[in-house]
Amino acid sequence: MAFSCKTPKCTLLFLFTLSLLALYTLHHHPLLPSPSSLTAANVFLSSASNYTVSAYLRHLTLRPHLAGTPLSLSTALYVHSHFQSLGLTAHTTNFSALLSYPAHSSLSAHFSNGTVLPVPLPEPGVSGSGVVPPYHAYSPSGAAYGPAVFLNYGRNLDYRALAAQGVEVKGCVGLVRRGCGVSRHEAAANAAAHGVAALLMYTEGEYREGVERGTVMKGVGDPLTPGWAGGEKLDPDDPRVARRFPTVPSLPVSQAAAERILGSLEGGRMPFEWRESFKTGDRRISGVGPGPTKLNFTYKGKQEMATIHNVFAVIKGSEEADRYVLLGNHRDAWTYGAVDPNSGTAALLDIARRFALLMQSGWSPRRSIILCSWDAEEFGMIGSTEWVEQNLLNLGSKAVAYFNVDCAVQGPGLFISATPQLDDLLVEVTKQVKDPDSENAYLYERWAAANRGVNQIQRLSRVDSDFAPFLQHAGIASVDLYFGIDFPVYHTAFDSYDWMMNFGDPLFHRHVAATGIWGLIALRLADDPILPFNYLSYATELQEYKNTLNTLLGESISLDPITAAIQEFTKAAYEADEEIKNLRVDKNTDRSTVLRRRALNDRLMLTERGFLDPEGLPGRQWFKHLIYGPRGDADSKIDFFPGIVDGVSERRKGGDGEATIRHEIWRASRAIQRAASALRGELT
Repeated sequence: MAFSCKTPKCTLLFLFTLSLLALYTLHHHPLLPSPSSLTAANVFLSSASNYTVSAYLRHLTLRPHLAGTPLSLSTALYVHSHFQSLGLTAHTTNFSALLSYPAHSSLSAHFSNGTVLPVPLPEPGVSGSGVVPPYHAYSPSGAAYGPAVFLNYGRNLDYRALAAQGVEVKGCVGLVRRGCGVSRHEAAANAAAHGVAALLMYTEGEYREGVERGTVMKGVGDPLTPGWAGGEKLDPDDPRVARRFPTVPSLPVSQAAAERILGSLEGGRMPFEWRESFKTGDRRISGVGPGPTKLNFTYKGKQEMATIHNVFAVIKGSEEADRYVLLGNHRDAWTYGAVDPNSGTAALLDIARRFALLMQSGWSPRRSIILCSWDAEEFGMIGSTEWVEQNLLNLGSKAVAYFNVDCAVQGPGLFISATPQLDDLLVEVTKQVKDPDSENAYLYERWAAANRGVNQIQRLSRVDSDFAPFLQHAGIASVDLYFGIDFPVYHTAFDSYDWMMNFGDPLFHRHVAATGIWGLIALRLADDPILPFNYLSYATELQEYKNTLNTLLGESISLDPITAAIQEFTKAAYEADEEIKNLRVDKNTDRSTVLRRRALNDRLMLTERGFLDPEGLPGRQWFKHLIYGPRGDADSKIDFFPGIVDGVSERRKGGDGEATIRHEIWRASRAIQRAASALRGELT
């Protein structure tokens, strides 16, 4: 389905009205009670405006704004100007980074009856619109002509299934569908390992003409500065750079184009489980190839140094200015980016507006709040990663928490991921924010019901947004939030304001709810005299992870080191909980009590850092967190203790996994012990 470029007159009138209302709301908001008579949280909630959020989103999505382009710079200037217009202290931090753009691409299908058809790559109706043609950032240039073969998700187990049928993929042009937890980089790396000459990727969904752009780079950050920001740059031919890029050229194609190719394949028979898992399309497709259809593939890309722009607004704390609560969202988009990421950017701009109104009423936060607008996230979290690397020491000693909202609104349903010490706070706040899809109900009610009473908060082991450098490299407590999941226009030219108006959030109620949660969490983290962290939740999670490992490993390997470490951590968590209770009822304002609170807050803040290990994860040393980090094996479904899980995968494949498992058990136990010591604040 494609959107028409023609906008009905009624829609134009509605947008004009929204713009007027937004300007009025921003600059002529009615007088609000001062925080002395009404809490800052109530003032924040009462100043919500879906009209304003809509106007912000409309402005941000007028043009495509790929990172490193002039149009992307214009959105940075818009965000910076917005912060300044509210009276906030704003600044921009720029980085020079290696980005990747397409120069030329073509694809044609040569069918067995002699017909040759060009395969369209861009979505229909977008030529000349300024939208970048579909491509994979950091794909190598290359050409291939060979028989087409279907590789399912491109997992190693999929190649094993093909080999069991005698299907030879070497020299073929492979076709994979996106999903099952396989990253673009992994799909390309697996293809290279099995001799595939070139790779096409498609995404199943209702927008059959949409094409999902994306990056195939491994890891995060500027590939020329691995582990540091700016200054020294590696040569692009340096092995440390080259190993982050696949060696097989690839392109994304639409589902419609993929199904046309799939329908022409013969050769090996498609495994039943592959065929049954198709979300849409013709399940009668039975062949996987190779051929008889042949594909003529060409891609030429270019890598360029580009300037990226991170924009910040700082609300300085009145009592603990050197403690930072960070709220972040990336701004760059593959195309128009109405969902990804500018639904989140619009929410960030509205939080700035509402905080400015609070400040006009006399409020100032106890701790500093920093609003962060990142650039070049789509290329591999480059803007946020470079900034975290540049500020690692200050963040490590002063950052309270990081709250990320990327795609604020994709559709219905609330999805939250967080480090466990923030669970209780998230539950409390969702009981204060109205459910955008129910009358007279709060978010927590539907959220809890949808998850049938179990802990509905997910964890942050994945690497798909800007929380990754904060948690997995710097050890900062983090949250990631969004409404809806798997929206059908992801990274396509159809991710537009029109789609949001018609499908994603026509009345912008979900945007308001996302902004409400985001802002209330920030207020609690910035204003509570004692940080609202509960490490008993973390202790419970660690115990559950250990129980899962027990089941997985059986009697073969002892988990005694982790068991002892968790017991120590649990004891420290109970002690901290008791101290929190005592200090909360102690209303003294004498210097001694103030210093005790400060010391306790520092311990609560720094405990997450204990889970870091300077050696990082095996094979991906940049990721330092030993509890939450990316899996080395996409076939694994376990999303905690990544080092141990890597050892289990190694053992399953016949390697010397037992030694790896034992070593990683000891490393994880030491990390838990470090966290327990940090929570106690005592030397051993």
